[in-house]
Amino acid sequence: MKNYLIKTSIICLSALTLASGCKKFLEQEVPGAYAEQDFYKTDQDATQAVTAVYDMMQAHYNNNWGSLYMVKTMLSDESNAGGSDAGDQPGYQTLDNYNFDATNDKVRDAWRMCYFTIYRANKVINRTTPETDLRKRLIAEAKFLRAYNYFELVSLWGDVPLVLDDIPPAQYTSTGRKPKTDVYAQIEKDLQEAMAILPLKSVLSGADKFRVSKGAAQALLGKAYLYQQKWTEAAAQFEAVITSNQFSLAPSVGAAFSRGFEFGQESLFEISYTNSRSYDWGNFPWGGAPESNIHIQLMGPRGDYYTKAPADSLIAGWGFNLPKKKLWDAFIAAGDAQRRKQIIMSVGELTAAGGNWSNPTAYDYEGYFQRKYGSFGAQTGGPISELNYGTNWRHIRYADVLLMASEANYRANNETKSRQYLNLVRQRAGGLADVTATGTALFDAIVKERQLELAFEGFRYTDLVRWGLAQQELGPLGFQAARHSLLPIPDYDVRTAGLAQNPDY
Repeated sequence: MKNYLIKTSIICLSALTLASGCKKFLEQEVPGAYAEQDFYKTDQDATQAVTAVYDMMQAHYNNNWGSLYMVKTMLSDESNAGGSDAGDQPGYQTLDNYNFDATNDKVRDAWRMCYFTIYRANKVINRTTPETDLRKRLIAEAKFLRAYNYFELVSLWGDVPLVLDDIPPAQYTSTGRKPKTDVYAQIEKDLQEAMAILPLKSVLSGADKFRVSKGAAQALLGKAYLYQQKWTEAAAQFEAVITSNQFSLAPSVGAAFSRGFEFGQESLFEISYTNSRSYDWGNFPWGGAPESNIHIQLMGPRGDYYTKAPADSLIAGWGFNLPKKKLWDAFIAAGDAQRRKQIIMSVGELTAAGGNWSNPTAYDYEGYFQRKYGSFGAQTGGPISELNYGTNWRHIRYADVLLMASEANYRANNETKSRQYLNLVRQRAGGLADVTATGTALFDAIVKERQLELAFEGFRYTDLVRWGLAQQELGPLGFQAARHSLLPIPDYDVRTAGLAQNPDY
C-alpha cells in the first residue's frame, strides 16, 4: 500500500491448499515472527493485520502477471490482448480468443489472489476481539474486503468454496463448492454488519483515505442485490449512497482517473500503489508483489513502434490491452467525442498531434490506444519509469453507482429516477443530450452508457453475461454461452481439493 508497508510477517501467504494451491504449510519457525496466538491482541496488531488484507488485493503481479483486472478485460469486447505476438503471455491471449481451459494460469492466479485475500480477512474477523472502537471498525473493513472478493468469485465462477475460517487439512477434499445463493447470503451478511460500523468517507483522515467507508459497503451491497435481480433492494442501497452527500462526479472521466483525484470525490473504493519505491532493473521484485502498478506499463503503447506526441504525456509501454475498433465505433455512433478522447485515442489523433506509430500491421493492433489506465508520465517515478507507476485501481466509483442505480430503478418500474441518474452521468460526459426514452429503449440506453462510461474498468464481460447479451456481443469472438458464462475452476483445485468443474471444461 502507499506508505503503508506490512511491518511483520504474521500472515502466511501459503493459506490453505484449497484456497492457494500450495502443497503444504511451512512448518519451520520464522525468525522474528509472532506466534499467531500472541497476535491480534492490540489495536496495533489489528491495524497491521487489516493493512495486510488491503495489501494482498494489490498483488496483481506476484510472479506470473496474474491480474484479475486483465482477466476480466480480456473476456470483453473492448480490447485485444496485444503484446509482441500470440506467444506473449499466452494466458491472456487464450482468454482474449476464448480458447482457454482449466489450466489457464491467469485464471488460476486470479482465483488464488481472491482466496489469499479472504484468508487474511478471515484471520482478522475470527482472531480480533472487538474490545475497542478501532478494532470494531477494522473488523468491519475486513468483512467488506472478504465480501468484495467473494463477489468477484461468485460473479465469475458461480458456486465456489465458502471459506470463513481455517480449514483443517483433513477437510481439504470435503469442503466443496457452495451454491451461489449461499455465497451471496454471506456477502449480504458481511456488508450489512460492516456498514453498521464503518464511518462516512468524510470522517476518514488523510492517513486513512485508503480505507473503505460506509458508502463503499452500501454500494457493494447494492451491486450484490443487482446481480441477484433484487431490484428494489438494490435501488434502496444505491439511493442511500446518492443521498449521503459523500460523493459526487469529478469534472471529467480523465480527472477521475488522474493522480490528483485518487481517493477523491468520485472514489468509493480503490486499491493504491506508489511511484516512490525507486525500482530499477536490479531491485524490482520480479518474483513477488511490487508496490508499484506494473500492469500500467504492460498496457502502454508498444515502445517498438510508438513515438509520443510532444505535448502528450502518454509514454510507451509493452503493448497489451489494445482497444478494438468496435469500441471506437460505439463512441463515434453515440457522438460522444469529449469523453471518448479521455478513454481511447486513434492513430490519426496521435499523428495529428505530432506523434507516430510505425507498424500498422502490429499484432492485435486495430488503430487505437487506451488512455483511461494510460501509461502517463505523470504517474511514474524514478529511476526507471517503466517500473514505478503509482496508478490506483478504481474498483467502485460514483459514476458506476449512478448507472447501477439507473438500472435498478428501471427494473423496479421507476423510469423517472432511472433517467435522472443516467442523465447525470451523460451530462458530465459533455455534449450529450438527455435520454428521454422509455421501456426497452431506456434499458438499451443504460447498456450503452455503461459500455462507454465504464470502458476498460473490467465490468463489461459480467454485465453482458448477466443481461443475457454475451452471446450476441461476444459470440463473434468465440464466446459460447454454455461454456464461457463462467470461468473454469482451476485444474489444480479440481484435482487436489475434489472440486466439481464448471460445465464444458
